[in-house]
Amino acid sequence: MANSKGLSIGEVARQVGMLPTTLRYYESIGLLPNPTRENGRRCYDTAIFQRLEMIQTAQQAGFTLAEVRVLFDEILWSESPAAKWNSLIQQKLHEMDRMLVNIQNMKHLLEDILGCDNEHLAECMYYTAQKHRQTAPAENR
Repeated sequence: MANSKGLSIGEVARQVGMLPTTLRYYESIGLLPNPTRENGRRCYDTAIFQRLEMIQTAQQAGFTLAEVRVLFDEILWSESPAAKWNSLIQQKLHEMDRMLVNIQNMKHLLEDILGCDNEHLAECMYYTAQKHRQTAPAENR
């Protein structure tokens, strides 16, 4: 139930589909500002929803909580936030490209192993793995 100064942690959590413990954790690591207190209870302003939406969107895009913290602590308040944000996005895209290559390599390896017959499975897996290690780019080994 809303109090005179804001929303309770339970209300905020319900509205965004999170657990109150998640909100408390975000506070503890500095992603959320410490809310005002009324009789010892957290009282959130409705502006909290924008910040939580930014956190959720960044996480959906693959950013870690540490990277979100950089966004909030360093990028948003800098003189050139767009350039710094674009740089962070470019780093994340490069990381995702590497992940995609790794996933494709894993998929090819599994497809090759799937072609092994049961009688010689161990030997086939060994040679298939050797073949994939030799053809994988050095950064993936």
